[in-house]
Amino acid sequence: MSTATQTPELAARVRHRLARHHPGAPIGELTVLPGGHSGLTYSVTAGEARYVVKAVPPGQRPVGRNDVLRQARVLGALDGSAVPVPGVVAVDETQPAWFAMDFAAGEAVEPVLDEHELPAATARARMLEITGVLRRLHTTDVRAPALGAPEPLDAAGELERWTRTLHAVPSELRPGGEELLARLADGVPSALPPVLLHGDFRLGNVLCVDERAVAVVDWEIWSVGDPRIDLGWFLLFADHRNFPRLGHPVPGLPAENDLLDTYCDGGPALPAMDWFRALGRMKMAAIMGHNLRRHREGKHHDPDQERLPPTIAAMIRTARDILG
Repeated sequence: MSTATQTPELAARVRHRLARHHPGAPIGELTVLPGGHSGLTYSVTAGEARYVVKAVPPGQRPVGRNDVLRQARVLGALDGSAVPVPGVVAVDETQPAWFAMDFAAGEAVEPVLDEHELPAATARARMLEITGVLRRLHTTDVRAPALGAPEPLDAAGELERWTRTLHAVPSELRPGGEELLARLADGVPSALPPVLLHGDFRLGNVLCVDERAVAVVDWEIWSVGDPRIDLGWFLLFADHRNFPRLGHPVPGLPAENDLLDTYCDGGPALPAMDWFRALGRMKMAAIMGHNLRRHREGKHHDPDQERLPPTIAAMIRTARDILG
C-alpha cells in the first residue's frame, strides 16, 4: 500500500535524501511494511537498492518506541561488529525524525509460535546460531561514544519496572501474580557487569537465510544491563509448552540448558539463571495481560487476545515452579 499521499512531507524528505545517495536513480514510493509495532515503517527503492525507513508518527513525540534516532544510534554503533545489523544510510533529525537502513533479505520466524514450514533441523540450527549472536552482542563495548548508552539496568530495576506493568493488569487475569512478585523480590540476584541488551532477543527479531543470521532487527527497547535479562527472555521461546493454546511443537529444538551451554561456550555457568527465567515469564504474563486488558476495554479490538489467559496463567505458574 502506497502511503506517499498520507505523509507527503516525509516522502519528500526521504526522496530528497536518497537522491543524494543515488544521483539520477529513480526513487520509489514509500510503502508500508507489515508487522511493525512502533513508529512508522516503510520500504522504499532507490534504483536497484532497497531501504527500510523508520519514522516518528506525525504529531507524536520521539520517545520510547517512537524514538527512531535512538534505534539508529545503536545500529550505527554495531555497524561492522560481530553482530549482524542493517547498515544505516541516512538519518534526519528534523522533526518528525526518521532514518533509513539497508533492507536485509531474510525471514524472521519464531518456530514455536508462528505458522511456518521451516524444517525442524533449520529451526534448531537457527536457535543455536543466534545464541552465539547474543553472546557476541553481550561482548560489545558499551562505552563506545557513538552508543550514548543509558544508565545500566540491574535486576532490581528490571523487576520494579515490570512489577508496575503486571500491577496494571486486573488481578483476575494474573492468578498467582502477587505471590510470584513477592518471591522474585525476595531473591533479587547480585548484578553481573552490564552489557548491551537487545530487550526482545529471539528468532522472531532476527532475519535469517537458511541457517545463517543476517540481521538482528527491532531495537526499540535496547538498553544496557545484566546479560541474564536478555537470556531469561530468549529461553522462553525454546519450548512450545510455555505457550498453552498458542504454541506448537518443533521436534529437536534445543532445550534451555542446550542454549545456555552454547551461550557460555565452555565457560562457567551463569549464576541465578532460574531467577531470570522466572522474571522472563513474569514479563510475558504482564505483556499478554496488558494486551488482553486493552482488548476487553475496547482500546484495541483483537478477539485473538482471548486465547491468552491459559498462557498468562502458565507463565506465572511455571515461574513460581522454577523458583522452587
